Amino acid sequence: MAHTADASVWKLGGLSVRDLTARVWDEIGRDEVMERAAALSYYFLFALFPALLFLVALLSYLPLQGVQERLLAYAREVMPPAAAMTLDKTLGEIVNARRGGLLSVGVLATLWASSNGMASIMSTLNAVWGVREGRPWWKRRLLAVALTLGFSIFVIAAMVLMVFGPKIGGLVANWFGLGDVFTAAWNIASIPIVIACALIGIQLVYYLAPARARHWHWITPGAALALIAWLAMSFGLRIYVNHFGNYSATYGSIGGVILLMLWFYLSSVVFLVGAEVDAEIEAAAARAQTRPAIRRAAA
Repeated sequence: MAHTADASVWKLGGLSVRDLTARVWDEIGRDEVMERAAALSYYFLFALFPALLFLVALLSYLPLQGVQERLLAYAREVMPPAAAMTLDKTLGEIVNARRGGLLSVGVLATLWASSNGMASIMSTLNAVWGVREGRPWWKRRLLAVALTLGFSIFVIAAMVLMVFGPKIGGLVANWFGLGDVFTAAWNIASIPIVIACALIGIQLVYYLAPARARHWHWITPGAALALIAWLAMSFGLRIYVNHFGNYSATYGSIGGVILLMLWFYLSSVVFLVGAEVDAEIEAAAARAQTRPAIRRAAA
């Protein structure tokens, strides 16, 4: 049954690309994706710095130097410059002010606060999949905390591989006497592993956040589309800001905040569109499986 479900997912539930696109477009309007993305961006803004503080606290447990700096460096490469500068400056001020307490009980409070964005995602994905929330409040909140923690772990794993992948490969090769061939192969393989970490992180949210039972798939078309579209959107927004839109000149000191909100909004749109793609594929696959049973009953 799981094998059939996997096949139907990548066969788009029997839909053509054109039909799937038309259905997703209709659902974007019906589910008010643009409005819900605006609400998500609001929650993301307030959850961002608690989430980053929690990441910083987790990174401090690793016996590695420079992971935090590289995390911010990658953020500067993905986000528009003014937004990344605002993020870098604000996080630096918060970390310096709380340096002595990052690893205390405050980490749990920070994790709880950063899960607000995930709780909003859960409510939004219920609308995308067309289900009502029937889980108790405490279960929803614990699930939001668990998803936030799991997503943070995947982010840290990806960052560690991107920053220290070659060093890790060299150490493993020296320990087991595998030589330079293994080191070269590891450096090449670490890139797909980073992509897989990002895809699995997205897939975990798609799988666990809605209040409905679903088949687990390691990669789905919606998750793959969300990741590719997010990278393309971030790159395109960065080019636009660098060459065409000077937000700092137009809005002054709050230009960075406006760009950060815009980046959050477009990221939310991409994330929700990916969920809509998976929801429509699953609905089409379910209809395709019920048709033979209906025909047999009619006969």
